[in-house]
Amino acid sequence: MLSDQLMYWASRPVVRTYTGTMLKMDVFKHHPLPAGPKIIAANHPATTDPFYVAAMVGQQSFILINELLFQVPILGEYLRRSGHIPVAAGQGQQAIDTALERLADGKTVIIFPEGALSPEGGGFEKPRTGVARLALASGAPVIPVGVHLQWERVHTIRSTVRGRVEYGRWYIRGPYNLTVGRPLYFRGDVENRPLVRSAAETVMHHIIELAHESEIRMNQRFNPLTPLTESF
Repeated sequence: MLSDQLMYWASRPVVRTYTGTMLKMDVFKHHPLPAGPKIIAANHPATTDPFYVAAMVGQQSFILINELLFQVPILGEYLRRSGHIPVAAGQGQQAIDTALERLADGKTVIIFPEGALSPEGGGFEKPRTGVARLALASGAPVIPVGVHLQWERVHTIRSTVRGRVEYGRWYIRGPYNLTVGRPLYFRGDVENRPLVRSAAETVMHHIIELAHESEIRMNQRFNPLTPLTESF
């Protein structure tokens, strides 16, 4: 854990400099982030989202992230040294168990409930149940976060990882809006499948509403005639 902390403090100035210069980050928080263990849950339009959401959190956090990224030269080494959590196909429970250990230590975990990139050009995938299982098993609050960006600035980059061709969506620069919701608390039996599914859908519902708020603010910024508020 000491090496995780050293890597975090070493990389923090680099990440903050990048997000402060290349991105026009607009962050609105409906409620301050609570102290102690918490689960940050966000939608996932671009491959770069984990790093930008972590920058918004402003404290050491551990991201559940696709295992393939750990195979990318340099980036993979950084992810390992930083203590982030690989999610491999068929090994989801192992990732959940590692995240629960981080939460038990009072840390912050970041998860993307869609389990994959959002549909290209907009929209959302149906949530997977990892976020609900984390919340029910740990008792930690879920902080929903809605991301909105300009799709025309997303670059699709082809790469080969372990002999497989993969495509990532990289958002290098431009407006990037985040809206942070109020903490959500869930109680109950993590083995109750209907409860787990309902909790996951509740989290995703809040994320979608917050992403719409982020979109409205961005539209207002570039089109002053756009209303500031809408009902959902």
